[in-house]
Amino acid sequence: MTDETQMVAALDARARRREERRDFFRAFGAVAAVGSGLALTSCGGNDSSSPTPTPTGTATATPTPTPTPTNSSGFTDIDVLNFALNLEYLEAQFYAFAANGAGLASTLLTGPSGTTPGAVTGGRKANLTDPVVANYAREIAQDEVAHVEFLRNALGSTAIAMPALDISATATSAFSNAARAAGLIGQGATFDPYANDDNFLLAAFLFEDVGVTAYRGALGGIANALIRQAAAGILATEAYHAAMIREALYTRGVSTPTLIDATEAISNARDTLDGPTDIDQGVRAIGDRSNIMPFDATTGLPYGRTTGQVLNIAFLNRNAVTSGGFFPSGVNGNIKTSAAN
Repeated sequence: MTDETQMVAALDARARRREERRDFFRAFGAVAAVGSGLALTSCGGNDSSSPTPTPTGTATATPTPTPTPTNSSGFTDIDVLNFALNLEYLEAQFYAFAANGAGLASTLLTGPSGTTPGAVTGGRKANLTDPVVANYAREIAQDEVAHVEFLRNALGSTAIAMPALDISATATSAFSNAARAAGLIGQGATFDPYANDDNFLLAAFLFEDVGVTAYRGALGGIANALIRQAAAGILATEAYHAAMIREALYTRGVSTPTLIDATEAISNARDTLDGPTDIDQGVRAIGDRSNIMPFDATTGLPYGRTTGQVLNIAFLNRNAVTSGGFFPSGVNGNIKTSAAN
């Protein structure tokens, strides 16, 4: 058996174990009452307490979470979680299509009282010829779908519907406009994230780093301790994802330096969009050293972005706007405007 075959077999086995654990906790996870009225499904961890048995009887409707407490930004914790759900919809749809050729189930898309979700423009199975990259795509897709399920369960009847998303591959698509802003393609050209392994990884690089900084920036503004703990858990997962993508890009870029150069260009474009402060990094440090973990050199912590800065990148606009880029009709929920830079 070759080293490559062994690696693929190990990744497949790990994916099966992850799905088995996920099925177990979905079946037996207890529901914990949270002070703000949210219900968070237990996801294991190091909690040694036994789940509270669910009494039998007539089922009752899930109560609407109370929109308190309010954090220092003036938005409620529910607003923050719904903002995060917008981003998870985007990531989950992209990875689900790229890895499996199909998007999220319709049951994961509606909002309060069956609100009609937005449409997904584009999306298809990516041409991934590297078995390691293909396994990364499948693993991340599985996690992102689980994040959508988790946040929707936590929010209950207040969960927003999926907004309209653009994950297409045309000359005027969000991916092409992002690549054009980074100088990777010229006017009228198309960046296709599904065309090959390298393009898929660069598209994933665009999403993953922003996801990490979004959760890092949001944590301090979440008032409820249990909700903050749940968000920290998703932050950790997004950080693992970002490291996987960054490592794959750096490894492939050793023999193809233009790939590493592309990460620097995307990083610079994101910094141009989100304001004057340099809070973004590519996968190369000084010289030829790798930069898989983009931390603040002073604190050793990952950078954080405000919700407005996150939307600057998602909308591909450095001005204060309410739609554009990957969200052509805007995001759903109360947090919906990008920052004015």
